[in-house]
Amino acid sequence: MTGTTPAGLDPVREIADAVLYEGYLLYPYRASSHKNQSRWQFGVLGPPSATPASFAEDPGMAMQCLLSVPADAPGPGEVTVLLRFLQHQVRQVLRREADGTESAVARLDVSGHPVLTWDEAVECEVDLGAVPLTGATDQVRTVPGGEESEDLTDADGTAVGRIARLRDPLTVRVRTRVEEDDGFLRLAVSVDNEHPGAVTGKDAAIHASLIGAHLLLRARGASFLSLREPPPEAAAAAARCAQRRCWPVLAGAKGSADTVLGAPIILYDHPEIAEQSGGALFDSTEIDEILTLRVMTMTEREKAEARATDPRAREIIDRCDAMAPGQLQQLHGLLRDPGREDAAFDTGGAPWWDPAADASVSPESDGVLIDGVTVTKGSLVRVTPRRRADAQDLFFAGQVARVTAVLSDVDGGTHVALVLVDDPAADLHDWYGRYFYFTPDELEPLPADFGGDGTDAPQSRKENPS
Repeated sequence: MTGTTPAGLDPVREIADAVLYEGYLLYPYRASSHKNQSRWQFGVLGPPSATPASFAEDPGMAMQCLLSVPADAPGPGEVTVLLRFLQHQVRQVLRREADGTESAVARLDVSGHPVLTWDEAVECEVDLGAVPLTGATDQVRTVPGGEESEDLTDADGTAVGRIARLRDPLTVRVRTRVEEDDGFLRLAVSVDNEHPGAVTGKDAAIHASLIGAHLLLRARGASFLSLREPPPEAAAAAARCAQRRCWPVLAGAKGSADTVLGAPIILYDHPEIAEQSGGALFDSTEIDEILTLRVMTMTEREKAEARATDPRAREIIDRCDAMAPGQLQQLHGLLRDPGREDAAFDTGGAPWWDPAADASVSPESDGVLIDGVTVTKGSLVRVTPRRRADAQDLFFAGQVARVTAVLSDVDGGTHVALVLVDDPAADLHDWYGRYFYFTPDELEPLPADFGGDGTDAPQSRKENPS
């Protein structure tokens, strides 16, 4: 059932592959590492008849998404459904004994190079073809098992053993159902592992599981709607979409609406691989720079074991070893201006943490309009906390404060830094730069001459300790 992704889905394959292999290997990428002996990945669909002692995952997942069909469309449209997952494969090393028999071993050195027993995986794709956006479909597909053998010979050609690769067959059922909801079409897709017969033991359960399972859907004659940010007219229908272990997001180029990725992890619409990333590292929530530096600190012996563990681990080690200083520096990240998507934030050579990096921002002189009054550094305000984020806010209610700066965060929010006028340590806090921060809607502007130096201000902490 391995195959080629249908035309039009290639731009999202890199994202889909990241989902497929997330957690497949963990640093330090060696078979002897404990965390690589207890493997775990997202999107595992276990056999339905596994015994409790097998600790098998739930056998199914399901997702629902919304589509819009143009009023002048000649028909209801259709969606191609592609299910992708990994099929477990045992790689068993067998040593050839003097009497010609074979013994299963965890490791065999062949001409000075280790060959390890390991659990691999084979990529599988089940193409359900075009599904009409009407009614329901129900398809059962099988993925055949397999057995392959690879001879191992030393430098002089003598047979010293072999590698046996074994895969169990898999059976999967995919159902679709289309219903109308508020003028939109709700497409439901469910995937179930239907491995026949009882399964006993953790190893047997993972052998009969679909691993990293996810869906790729492509619409023709219709458009998908974002469920994360649905248009107002579709908000109610979007809220009625139910997800179970699979979450649909728009995929492909930003602005496109013909492709959905149904992933076992929650993503944002149109997810992308960071351009600075040189390749997969598989370690969940990895930070490329940190993991790359860690790989570089491994000993040659540790690297040799990692290379022998898995071809994908070998690629990681080789890529990190060959990384030039400039490539490593690129992994350090890139600061972008959240208000512009077209270019990186240009700091003009100043470090990003230096206020000079953005001359348009000046907390010392910037102001914010509150109730028709411009509040800047030195302004007096009364504090009226609304969010109760901190118990301390209760003591600030009604107090008079002096503004020390007006700041903006990367999300476009505005924050006002204050010191309390009635605080004996106000000058000390100001000198150290230790301020209290409130949003503009929590402040009431006061006239510049209010209470003189503020000591006459009513509802001070002394007068209103509650």
